[in-house]
Amino acid sequence: MFHAERWAGVFLSVSGTDADEAFLCLKALALQVKTVDGVLFGHSASAKLEKILRESSAASATADTAAVEYAIRFLCLLVEKNYFRYISLLLQKIEQNLDAQNRIVNAVVEAAAPVENDFEEKLTLMIKEKTGAAGVKMKTSVRPELLGGYILRIGSHYIDASLKGQLESMAAHLGAPNLGEDTGGLNG
Repeated sequence: MFHAERWAGVFLSVSGTDADEAFLCLKALALQVKTVDGVLFGHSASAKLEKILRESSAASATADTAAVEYAIRFLCLLVEKNYFRYISLLLQKIEQNLDAQNRIVNAVVEAAAPVENDFEEKLTLMIKEKTGAAGVKMKTSVRPELLGGYILRIGSHYIDASLKGQLESMAAHLGAPNLGEDTGGLNG
């Protein structure tokens, strides 16, 4: 059984202060490995892969050598143990752990219309103030059915500042039928 959390912890522990750079190298190298045709597992495949990765990383010597070394060794170990197939899950876990270490909050904003940079900057500052985060990774999407405003999700916290949410809340407080329900022509 593959334990992504354990493998992510090992990667971060071994890479130490180079963890952020090593993670970026791991992501880049993993993309290269994904393009390799055939089955990649076992010691001989790991040895061949190591040679290829070392040659390609030597050609593009822009990254920190220690970080590249951690990434290459880690990828080769995954291939040797036949765990490379879990690389997407593993990258996600490593990124989550790095975000937690670096006090970075992930926020999802669903807005009725595309958000402006000014709004996004103000929202980022507010999130930093309220959570004490050092940074915010924000993903935005447009949902016209919200009518106006936005919905903000940070972890398990949820803020509905949408017009649709406010109308539904008002309808619930007034004892009116839900806005989404068919009222049998009573609205007309």
